[in-house]
Amino acid sequence: MKINRRQAITRGGGIFTALALPISIVNYKKFKPMEKNKIFDVIIVGGSYSGLSAALALGRSRRNVLIIDSGKPCNASTPHSHNFLTQDGKTPAEISQLAKSQVLKYKTVDFQNDLALSGKRTDGGFEIKTNNGKTHIGKKLIFATGVKDIMPDIKGLSACWGISVIHCPYCHGYEFVNKKTAIMINGDHGYHLAQLVNNLTDNLTVLTSGKADFSEEELKKLAKHKIEVVETEIEEIQHKQGYVEKVVFKDGHSRSFNAIYAGLPFKQHTNIPMDLGCELSEEGYIQVDTFQKTNVAGVYACGDSTSRLRSIATSVYTGNFAGAALNMELCSESF
Repeated sequence: MKINRRQAITRGGGIFTALALPISIVNYKKFKPMEKNKIFDVIIVGGSYSGLSAALALGRSRRNVLIIDSGKPCNASTPHSHNFLTQDGKTPAEISQLAKSQVLKYKTVDFQNDLALSGKRTDGGFEIKTNNGKTHIGKKLIFATGVKDIMPDIKGLSACWGISVIHCPYCHGYEFVNKKTAIMINGDHGYHLAQLVNNLTDNLTVLTSGKADFSEEELKKLAKHKIEVVETEIEEIQHKQGYVEKVVFKDGHSRSFNAIYAGLPFKQHTNIPMDLGCELSEEGYIQVDTFQKTNVAGVYACGDSTSRLRSIATSVYTGNFAGAALNMELCSESF
């Protein structure tokens, strides 16, 4: 495509845009209209870390790929990302934007800001319909749609989620070393997390918000490390701009904390995989094999929707592996 000097000035608002025509031409590729009725090798539903990682592997393998993403990542409120090599301390948005810019350099990869509403199998593969009224056709599918956390009925919790009410000691724990910390999880998961967080702070309390579900041996171990178990139900989390200050209990008393680990229930971000016949695990994750394949032929899944290991590093790994495995499947079919 050719852009003359006058067009460049009009679009960019100044002579500097005209002098930077190579950049303008490269960036224009992102907004090019797609071919009508184009059949993609792969449609990726979800364009965050795992989806972009899958697209990178496929784009470098010369596959025609469409990424559909609604632009609402679950970690949008998280101020900084950690424990991902080379990107430690960056915001999730910074990492995502850099990843997107690198993936879209590959000419066979397209990105649509849209919401996938439904999907069905066709004679040649799959059909995805979106909120913008579009229908996209692909030979294969990858779901990188993540999960949606379900907030409990505790005032203030949602405002703190991802900031000081956190889920992972590897992703967020170092920032709260030696701080007054609570674990708002009961049973095996709470006990397991107590072992990890005890390594980060000596000021630790387990809040079960109801009858504690620990064995006698577990209770003795918690007591040995001076970890108190509080069974009183929680009423409210008081905070300032998402940073926890106090937990208020239903009996009226309160306790001060700086951070709270919470294990929240969740649901899949989209029902399309299940509508296509994908099976879920007992925990509610999309079931995949070691190659990120679901039980439905031609459908893969990766990222948070498939694993309790919710981290950028894991999402990038599973996405890259899904893209590579799916490319191998396409190569085998055409060889």
